[in-house]
Amino acid sequence: MILIADSGSTKTTWMEVESGNMIVTEGLNPHFTSEEQFMAACAAVRQQLPILNFQFSIHFYGAGCGLPAQRRKVAAWLTKAFGTSDIHVETDMLAACRATAGDQPALVGILGTGSNACYYDGRQIAYQAPSTGYILGDEGSANHVGRRLLQDYLSGCMPRNISSRFHDAYPMTREEFLDAVYHQPNANRFLASLARFAVEHINDDYCSSEILFSLEEWYNYQLDHLLKISHCMVLYLVGGFAARIKTLIEPVAKNHGLEIKGVLADPIEGLRQYHIKKI
Repeated sequence: MILIADSGSTKTTWMEVESGNMIVTEGLNPHFTSEEQFMAACAAVRQQLPILNFQFSIHFYGAGCGLPAQRRKVAAWLTKAFGTSDIHVETDMLAACRATAGDQPALVGILGTGSNACYYDGRQIAYQAPSTGYILGDEGSANHVGRRLLQDYLSGCMPRNISSRFHDAYPMTREEFLDAVYHQPNANRFLASLARFAVEHINDDYCSSEILFSLEEWYNYQLDHLLKISHCMVLYLVGGFAARIKTLIEPVAKNHGLEIKGVLADPIEGLRQYHIKKI
């Protein structure tokens, strides 16, 4: 039996490969998630999925699992929660690669709460753009767009008609916004939630220009170097935000000579097919 999990900063999708049974829990990024939160999510999985402890393996793909120390932490929590030592912890970036490109080389990007990009050689991630996190990086993501919107709103740079709509959508004081960003947990999720406004007003020039600017920053800081190293012009994208702004991504990719081969809001079914082939 194989259990796979794709975990971003906002949600984690768990699936039992053979049956296709699935459950969604909160995001389990080890940089932000406590052991107590992680165990609660695992308990929900055990309640709803028919998991057997014999001949049982877990493939956990997660945001925040790039460093060995974080992978060891997640593996230890999974062992404690499920009682199996057959555990494989990898990055959400590898999940995106396996779910989209399979065994073929490609550039693969994640545009969700956060962002990243890599060159995948068909077996492993050969080159990956350096991640500088949700404060310094995450270009092209919902977090980055939400951060830009909030900065413009609080500084008075947002167009007046848009600012009024933004206030209606998020009726918070300046102090409440700053508290959510600087003092409350999961600031990256909060900032990403603000990007929904830009998506809902994607036909407005201001909102579309903010998204396009963020996508160009993503290309400049993450994709450009990978393209020069790999000479690969094929691009796959994964992430709910990517799916929602697909119409704006396509012209940006075309302008840089990239061919978008696919955009997946959620990679879990592609991951399932990948692991079925490996059984």
